[in-house]
Amino acid sequence: MPIAFGPELVGQTEKTLNALLLRSLEGTDLTEPQWVTLRLAEIGGADDLPRRVLDRARFKDAHALVESLTQRGLLADGGLTDAGRALVNGVRESTSTRTAALWNDLPEADVAATERVLNELLERARGILARG
Repeated sequence: MPIAFGPELVGQTEKTLNALLLRSLEGTDLTEPQWVTLRLAEIGGADDLPRRVLDRARFKDAHALVESLTQRGLLADGGLTDAGRALVNGVRESTSTRTAALWNDLPEADVAATERVLNELLERARGILARG
């Protein structure tokens, strides 16, 4: 039975996609927060990574996450090391293989509309959080 558009649908989708991600993380010794931290390091440059992790992912232990990944040799100065980049690429490849059937045949217009709606929801939710 389809779920109506709203928090339940978005939440169940996120939880299910996260379960697929966790399968891709098996054998990497990475937690989901560590993975998110590595991805934010990859896409955002080396500027104040702990602040970006706290702002974007809401992980209160952002400094500890960055420190632990730095100690493991996956981050240096807030950016990915070669080992970190190799690990991210491997997990991304595994995830892409697992989830290709989810994305590949969706109509382009539907994808564009979904992208617009989800980005709008994300910005509104961030606005609410910023206002306290």
